[in-house]
Amino acid sequence: MSAFRFTARTGGGEKITGTLEAESEAAVLRVLEEKNLFPISIYGTDSGAKATKASRRRVRSRDIGVMYGQLADLIGSGVPLLRALDSLIRSTVNQRLAVILREVRASIADGKTLTDSLREFPETFPLLHTAMIQAGERAAFLEQVLRGLSEFVERIDELRSKVLGALIYPALLTTLGVSIMIGALVFFVPKFEPLLANAQKQLPTEVIFGMSKAVRHYWYAIAFAVAGGAVILWSSLKNEAARRWLERARMKVPVAGTALQMLAITRFCRILGTMLANGVPLLQALKISKDATGSTLMADQIGAATESVRDGKTLSGPLAEGGLFPDQVLAMITVAEESNKLDKVLLQIADTVERRTNRQVDQAVKLIEPAILCLVAACIGFLALGLLLPIFTLAGSLGSR
Repeated sequence: MSAFRFTARTGGGEKITGTLEAESEAAVLRVLEEKNLFPISIYGTDSGAKATKASRRRVRSRDIGVMYGQLADLIGSGVPLLRALDSLIRSTVNQRLAVILREVRASIADGKTLTDSLREFPETFPLLHTAMIQAGERAAFLEQVLRGLSEFVERIDELRSKVLGALIYPALLTTLGVSIMIGALVFFVPKFEPLLANAQKQLPTEVIFGMSKAVRHYWYAIAFAVAGGAVILWSSLKNEAARRWLERARMKVPVAGTALQMLAITRFCRILGTMLANGVPLLQALKISKDATGSTLMADQIGAATESVRDGKTLSGPLAEGGLFPDQVLAMITVAEESNKLDKVLLQIADTVERRTNRQVDQAVKLIEPAILCLVAACIGFLALGLLLPIFTLAGSLGSR
């Protein structure tokens, strides 16, 4: 026998919560039916704590996008919302998402709207999602909003996966090069020290031997310095001025800086266009898209554009001041404002810039890979030069004698 906590309603609509000892959830359902109670939620007391912990953890955006699409299909087929959520709870593979959906269903059965129920889990359902769903609920086109939201989440996830996937190979090359150098300094270089003790050492040899001694005898100090530098860098990133300086420096990097700038523009245009197409007011959409761009400098420009729109002015004017938006994008936004087709044009811009960004990401990766290979080769060449120079010097002196 296990303890199950239940929430149910009486025939008069009164909400009742309690605990029952039973062998399974089916047994609890039978008991509640015998008492003429309509169950809202049932879970074991042991799983209740697990459910609370699971609901606080993040769920992959890909699973969220699939869930939106399935919910749109069910609602479009005429399935009531509560029954559609029941179907999703039974069919979803992600157990954390199933726990959250079960709590969302209980909140809706308790009289709350879908938007208010989702807002109880901001880690899983961001403000961007809930704002679009709220607009869909108010204007009675929830199915279209969920379907558009599903496509939006999938596009953003694909773009993120492409960028991260493109960085895997350069990261592996960097890790391999660093591992080779450390292994050579720890195990290979010390074998040459007694052989070259009396030989005349050039600067590369002194540098190699010094690095080897430092890695072997003071590795803990090096590790502490690296960890301290990482902590200082992490804490400085929380500073607004440091983040802006780092972002300006990052955007000046050839090819890669332009790709990062285009990624932020793509994210802004797609988020703003999607929200406008789903009935979210422009000022609210600008506020949400500002916080979702991932760029501090671009967020400042969007904030200025929001104030401009609030004063009855255009959106494109403040966006042109910081120099982050290309002239072509600004021209398209200007024409879209004049023709009142801002949502469609923004999505078109997002598609165009995304294709261009994909090419730039590929180009940046193609430049990074040979650069890392050349750097690794240069380090290994310097290591070989430092070890061979004294040998050649010693051989030359012996030959002259």
